[in-house]
Amino acid sequence: MHHINIDIETRSDVDIGKAGVYRYVQSETFAVLLIAYSVDGGRVKVIDVTKGEDESEVRCLLTDPGYRKHAFNAEFEWVCLRKHTGLPLDPAQWRDTMLHAAYCGYAGSLQSVGAAMGLPEDQKKLSTGRALIRLFCTPHKHTTKDTRDWIQPADEPEKWNLFKEYNRQDVIAERTIWERLATCQVPEMVEIQWRQNLLMNARGVCVDTQLVEGAIRAGDTAAQPLREEAQKLTGLENPNSPAQLKKYLTAQGCTVTTLRQEDLETLLADATLPAKVKRVLAIRKELGKSSIKKYESARNVVCKDGRAHGLLSFYGARTGRYAGRLIQVQNLPRTYLHGDVLDTARNLARRADYRGLQMVFGSVSDTLSQLIRTILIPTPGNKFIDADFSSIEARVLAWLAGESWSLEVFRTHGKIYEAQASQMFGVPLEKIRKGNPEYALRQKGKVAVLALGYQGGVGALISMGALNMGIPEEDLQGIVQLWRRTNRRCVTLWKAVERCAKETIRTGRQTAAGKVLFTREIDTHNDFLTIQIPSGRKLFYVRPAVEQDSITFWGQNQTTRKWSKQETYGGKLVENIVQAVARDCLVEKLLQLEAAGYNVVFHIHDEVIIDARQDQHLADVVEIMKKPVSWAPDLPLNADGWEGEYFTKD
Repeated sequence: MHHINIDIETRSDVDIGKAGVYRYVQSETFAVLLIAYSVDGGRVKVIDVTKGEDESEVRCLLTDPGYRKHAFNAEFEWVCLRKHTGLPLDPAQWRDTMLHAAYCGYAGSLQSVGAAMGLPEDQKKLSTGRALIRLFCTPHKHTTKDTRDWIQPADEPEKWNLFKEYNRQDVIAERTIWERLATCQVPEMVEIQWRQNLLMNARGVCVDTQLVEGAIRAGDTAAQPLREEAQKLTGLENPNSPAQLKKYLTAQGCTVTTLRQEDLETLLADATLPAKVKRVLAIRKELGKSSIKKYESARNVVCKDGRAHGLLSFYGARTGRYAGRLIQVQNLPRTYLHGDVLDTARNLARRADYRGLQMVFGSVSDTLSQLIRTILIPTPGNKFIDADFSSIEARVLAWLAGESWSLEVFRTHGKIYEAQASQMFGVPLEKIRKGNPEYALRQKGKVAVLALGYQGGVGALISMGALNMGIPEEDLQGIVQLWRRTNRRCVTLWKAVERCAKETIRTGRQTAAGKVLFTREIDTHNDFLTIQIPSGRKLFYVRPAVEQDSITFWGQNQTTRKWSKQETYGGKLVENIVQAVARDCLVEKLLQLEAAGYNVVFHIHDEVIIDARQDQHLADVVEIMKKPVSWAPDLPLNADGWEGEYFTKD
């Protein structure tokens, strides 16, 4: 097999960050400007497409199955080069260096991965690229004297030559990353999953554009009087400006650093604040709801075929879980409206009937927030089939730990919340049902199952909403103790995982904790702690160490997004393992569903959404979801779901 490392530079008047690559390439102004490539590690060639330089060699390579194509974020190159060349590029011939880096524990852009790996200067991505991309790849802003739409290469010849060097250097950086990780190959099964995700993104999902436009108009109508009221209360020219509003609030004696929804809720709970300030904060909270922004995001993304493409990012987390992009399907507000009431809300919003929404539902912004899921619809004539695993993480944790009583629950009636409460409080299971006073214990069993599986304590229960469920704070420590007492094998698993990780890091010896295998993998360029999970896939932890009896490694901080030293422990590692195993259950089902003729249009952790024909049925999908996975025949799975005319939360 020969290898080609490739990178391109493109332009379009569509903002790719807001609209995605599929909408980006549909613009009349889309063009490929430069194509840089290297064959089998040889000299990097740069084709200047703007000068009509010969592309025949690279076109042949793109369709030759004897050449494997490597690119960083290869979906971008695949989509753009398909559009540019008109060639039917086979995804099976492509490999994504960004996936390779993510699989091995490195996350982020080409530049940040190169920096994290400590690449020498002559093998790094050039830092000058951002300014050059703004210059040549985005529309030129008109001035009175300068009405050019684009800056052409001839306008800035020196900078254009620097841009070509930037393009060439990207290939070197990508190739170096790929070569450095050569000893840690991405498993073929993960490559197959990447290709399935690519084709799913290309398939896209239909969007109800009438609902999108109607919701935006209704939302703007609802917001206008609030903006005017805030202007009158504050005297600010633009009370929606965070900087102006912070200055006003500070002058009113209100200490505020951010205006996030949770911070506003905290401030509104302060009884000492004047009523006027509270009203300003309440307006900001109402205007700050993300519902209208979500509709605007959807408007930006919809392509000429009426579909949103590219909604999921493959391997978006260390565990291999997917991440949402653009509309962010994995982070949509919940829908509490159902049935005819939900249909009524959708119909009013589709007509932009602000007054109707207000009359029937009260808060227009809250109603629109609940409707955002329903903009995603099946192809005309089809229906959605939505199926999701039942309590997948609890099942996987019990299976990994060998927690026999909970496994028996999952293999029989499946009422894990009731069974957990029964175990914790010594109450017969049959008494924990609606109508009996013992049913109140179910809430405690539920929050314990959801919060305590990964070595969490009282804080985890609070974060999971225990206090909002009406559970007294003084009861929380007792719930923690009872859960651990009735799930001793899970507690043992936390300890075994931490012990094995430390031993492998310290000694280099391979160790095993139940069904997972720990290895220290070191070569010239790399030092990893790997955890092999039952599917055969590995989790990677870069430059591991044990410092003052704490496990450390290097990774991307989820808050700051910076590469830094992280700490972990047994329960956190178990969480990674459980979520990785649950993810592998899902992707096996995705492939099985596709093979059975079901078109999956997106998915959310443990839930699949299928654009189904009328002759396809939920019961058949659930049957596929329930079957054991190939690498864990004794892991008890179950699923449920619904059929409908739009996406919602059942």
